Amino acid sequence: MRIATFNILHGRSPDDGRVDVDRLAAAVKSLDADVLGLQEVDRDQPRSLGADLTSVAAEAMGAPEHQFVAALSGTPGGTWMAATGEEQPGSASYGIALLSRYPVVSWRVVRLPALRTSVPLWSTWTHRPFMARDEPRVAVAAVLDGPFGEFTVCNTHLSFIPGWNALQLRRLVRSLTGTREPLVLLGDLNMQPAQAAKVTGMRSIASAATFPAPRPTRQIDHVLVRGSGLRATGPAEAVQLPLSDHRALVVSCDAG
Repeated sequence: MRIATFNILHGRSPDDGRVDVDRLAAAVKSLDADVLGLQEVDRDQPRSLGADLTSVAAEAMGAPEHQFVAALSGTPGGTWMAATGEEQPGSASYGIALLSRYPVVSWRVVRLPALRTSVPLWSTWTHRPFMARDEPRVAVAAVLDGPFGEFTVCNTHLSFIPGWNALQLRRLVRSLTGTREPLVLLGDLNMQPAQAAKVTGMRSIASAATFPAPRPTRQIDHVLVRGSGLRATGPAEAVQLPLSDHRALVVSCDAG
């Protein structure tokens, strides 16, 4: 079984600034993942040609089971608001997605607490302080009927604001208490491995630098596991693809 997580930067390539749905489809297909978590996913957004990027990815990987969950309704950077899950079909939205080749027994959405004020941060690009404001965050979980029996996978994209992302992660793990194990938590957590392991109490099965894509120096994308019955069969891969500022993180697993 191959598990992957990929922040797709709404399908855009930093090299040419374009969103090409065929390029996205080819990239997803090349990962050959059985379970895939995507972050920064557009649906019906002008900047991504009005495409449903979750459906594009699902068709490319052959995933009959998939769910997009909006974090924002409207256009990021323009007029938008926190999504409620009751958005009308065809309305522009942005969020995360979970895709699976295996049957889904049940789905669950967890909306995470939002930081409602701006906070001062230091920019490593400009070497100057700036006022940062976060956006709403969400997680989607599914109980899957996989090759080794039922297990849970949860995908999320946490805040980039230090401390607040840890609070969100604690809330998320707490909300998953009692779910079917093994539990796999994947996604862009915007924190380094040691902190992710400490906050969750989970073990990493995928260690590789994922950001920034051309010359990654740190790992902020993760695949974490709780419970017995699942282990990595070899080293994880951080795969550079012709889109996004992240590398995709891929790991092969079997019953442990």
